[in-house]
Amino acid sequence: MKHDTDIRWTAFDGPLGRMIVAATSQGLAGVWFDNQRHLPDMSGWREDAADPLLQRAVHELTEYFDGRRTAFDLPLDLQAGTAFQQSVWRALLAIPRGETISYRTLSERIGRPAAVRAVGSAVGRNPISVVVPCHRVLGADHSLTGYAGGLERKAALLRLENAHPQSSRTACRSANPLQGGTASGRA
Repeated sequence: MKHDTDIRWTAFDGPLGRMIVAATSQGLAGVWFDNQRHLPDMSGWREDAADPLLQRAVHELTEYFDGRRTAFDLPLDLQAGTAFQQSVWRALLAIPRGETISYRTLSERIGRPAAVRAVGSAVGRNPISVVVPCHRVLGADHSLTGYAGGLERKAALLRLENAHPQSSRTACRSANPLQGGTASGRA
């Protein structure tokens, strides 16, 4: 993935671990859990905790984890992906909170029913975790499959949203870092 050269970032401690938030002049360009698969090389990026968009993103993420926010209101910059990846990421934005879909259904929604594996790869490379809700995509049998931030985090996010497909209820309950409270991390 290629990121804009003017990218800036900050980090904050959320209830599921440290998170890195990045933005460009176009909008929010990344939300990753620390040590997440596909975390880009940040060596050329400028750290800027005072950036207004980054502060707003951290605030909205904190409200989300506290259970006080059900939707995000942030401009997004998806330019780091290919045209195909961007189409998948835009389709993820249409999955309502509390609902889940399969990779096959997602591939059908973007008009590429035979591209299930390619869709799965694009979902896995989603650079804006949580905000672009790739955690709402499950296996065909409703299993918790593939999440670059880890399956425990995926289960916790689904639990937070009360999205418990029948076959993954047990997994969501057993891997529950958010049990019993609100977000402990603050910006």
